[in-house]
Amino acid sequence: MKILVTGGTGYIGSHTVVELQNKGYEVVVVDDLSNSTSEVLDNIARITGQKPVFGHFDLKDTEKTASFFRLHKDIGGIIHFAASKAVGESVEQPLKYYRNNLVSLINILQGMTDNNIRNIVFSSSCTVYGQPGKLPVREDAPIQKAISPYGNTKQISEEIITDTSRVTGIQGILLRYFNPIGAHDTAIIGELPIGVPNCLMPYITQTAIGKRPFLRVWGNDYNTPDGTAIRDYLHVVDLAKAHVVAVERMLGERMKEEVEVFNLGTGTGYSVLQVIRSFEQTTGVKLDYRIMDRRPGDVEQVWADTELANNELGWKAEKTLDEMTGSAWKWEKALAEKGL
Repeated sequence: MKILVTGGTGYIGSHTVVELQNKGYEVVVVDDLSNSTSEVLDNIARITGQKPVFGHFDLKDTEKTASFFRLHKDIGGIIHFAASKAVGESVEQPLKYYRNNLVSLINILQGMTDNNIRNIVFSSSCTVYGQPGKLPVREDAPIQKAISPYGNTKQISEEIITDTSRVTGIQGILLRYFNPIGAHDTAIIGELPIGVPNCLMPYITQTAIGKRPFLRVWGNDYNTPDGTAIRDYLHVVDLAKAHVVAVERMLGERMKEEVEVFNLGTGTGYSVLQVIRSFEQTTGVKLDYRIMDRRPGDVEQVWADTELANNELGWKAEKTLDEMTGSAWKWEKALAEKGL
């Protein structure tokens, strides 16, 4: 079975390609390499022994996307990661986010419709919940007004998929995941943002290795036990495996609705300072961090109710916070050995 992974050279995408290939799927990757490099494809091959087929183009290009789908009508399913993803940047550059995240999805759904491709797993986000009124947050929680343009693109994307499904027969699984961190056990692939990281974990490891002078902690006056924001962090390999489970649910015709929604997290919330302490204890490296003003677009605290994913989807996060922070440090050191 051939599976298309958009954004497949990115952080979560590359780990998902590995898990798909380990399960015997033929994988085709499409990526514009705007936030990654083609070297990731070679690194995937080092792990799995197989280099995925690669299409280097921008999914916002309607003609190129249509042409790609005409060449790959035998795709059995799509996992759609390709998107801009930094909350803070989306506040500063909203048009970039609406253009990148929505136009690419529309072109993909058109390609699916025109070529009778039925299955899509969508990379959604806990940002669709905004700041939930009740924690842990369940899939049936009210969708709050988005705090950031990034979060709004995820809300709108879910609506686009749901509306399209009603009239085309396309079926979708919307995976609302929380905060993936960590790296593959081999330290051959991991998170490598271009420029200054927007996410906590690469900022921590880059500070520890000496790439950054200090770690910025965005706010310590939240209504949380230690004043810093709380998130549900999960290991990227656990997350990648969930996408494979979702694909198999579709292909096995086990879906109970045309569009299904699942939270992906550990079910435990950790504060920024707790993640810092885990990293320091796991690695023995002391971090220089400084408290800054709150960052626009950030919610105070959110973590998942994972009962539906555990019981209905048949997936459960397995790795601990210490395993997450330890694997991220192993990856950062591997990068340093290569001069990156």
